[in-house]
Amino acid sequence: MTGSTGRAWHAGLAWLGAGDVRRDVLIEADGDRFRRVTPDVPAAAVPPGTVALPGLTLPGLANGHSHAFHRALRGITQAGRGTFWTWRERMYEVAARLDPASYLELATAVYAEMALAGITCVGEFHYLHHGPGGVPYADPNEMGHALIAAAGRAGLRICLLDTCYLAGGLSPDGAELPLAGPQLRFGDADGGDWAERADALAASVRESAGSAARPGPMARAGAAIHSVRAVPRGQLEPVVDWAARHRAPLHLHLSEQQAENQACQAAYGATPAAVLAEAGALGPRTTAVHATHLTAGDIALVGGGQCAACFCPTTEADLADGIGPASALAAAGSPLTVGSDSQAVIDLFEEARRIEHGERLVTQERGHFTAARLAVAATAAGHASLGWPDAGAIAPGAIADLVTVALDTPRTAGAAPGTALEAVIFGASAADVRHVVASGRDIVRDGRHLLMPDVPAALSAAIRAVLR
Repeated sequence: MTGSTGRAWHAGLAWLGAGDVRRDVLIEADGDRFRRVTPDVPAAAVPPGTVALPGLTLPGLANGHSHAFHRALRGITQAGRGTFWTWRERMYEVAARLDPASYLELATAVYAEMALAGITCVGEFHYLHHGPGGVPYADPNEMGHALIAAAGRAGLRICLLDTCYLAGGLSPDGAELPLAGPQLRFGDADGGDWAERADALAASVRESAGSAARPGPMARAGAAIHSVRAVPRGQLEPVVDWAARHRAPLHLHLSEQQAENQACQAAYGATPAAVLAEAGALGPRTTAVHATHLTAGDIALVGGGQCAACFCPTTEADLADGIGPASALAAAGSPLTVGSDSQAVIDLFEEARRIEHGERLVTQERGHFTAARLAVAATAAGHASLGWPDAGAIAPGAIADLVTVALDTPRTAGAAPGTALEAVIFGASAADVRHVVASGRDIVRDGRHLLMPDVPAALSAAIRAVLR
């Protein structure tokens, strides 16, 4: 039935929200939307052509924060010690080597790796806009279009979070630093120039939305403020206004490093969260990424604004950032989401469970987040933060995304139906994903990507081309 507008799947076990894992669930869709979801349907009673899904089936996963090109650094930046700042220099080296063609190949392979991990939608925090020296391409959004094309080739939806990046940082005494070296590729002249380019991107995305087989949009344009280090306080307003005018997601890095907070205090006499709140950047369409080093007042601002908080624990651990206040943010009103960020690994089960593990390490107590709450972070909350609030649930009318996790692997064997969700969230890995459906279309079957038969070879070739 692959490719037809009417689809049916029969899940041995399916998570239908809250703590509700049901047996023998018949899932039916028309095009890219679920039409009917019926538990307790024996296999003998399903319609002809129904696809069997043994294991536990979940809504497709949402990767709330990605920098695709950082995948080329995996393994390299883990050699030796270093710091966040030395890691950043290696990242700049990779950024300097990419062009639209090589970025298309690398991002396609990275997004295919995400699909194999059960991800059906990615939020790409995109700031590599221009050519060497900051000279715009003939199409100033050519690099962004390469990322959108890459997601389409891999079968994923994408929210391209076009990132405003205007300054090279803040010195320890708060002085604004100019863009330099590879950073020149990230910058626009000012916030207004960024907004003009983002308007053109949004228009092109709208023009290319949908197809007969998959009528819903596979790409959305969103906005991002890189950080208070990279966008001066006086340039925040055009980005905030753009997101409001387009009713688009607005994402931002927040207090990932203590040095960021210290420099912000020196420059503005306030924390990054306070500066962003004053600019109107903290609201229900906003996602604060990392949110690691927050004061109690910061938590109140972020939670009170109903901003989502995107945690990327494998990256935050890899870069020695610290452990963010997940429980406090959730209690203050922030939905939690997860992201693979630097692609140190691509495994949203690992990201989700590390939220709970981080709280355990900080408090020396267990039981802060249930498996169901962590599953919501990896599904419904993540999709909503990327502009798809109608995804992330196996329910009539929702976007038809599914990921099926095997329950007979060395990591998941022995899982009982009543604790299957716990077994997956706290024990499974991306390697246990067997089937993935995105917007009603099969993209992974029996652990094989249907649009890219050899993902490891594609990754190796793309990374070699960038690093040679």
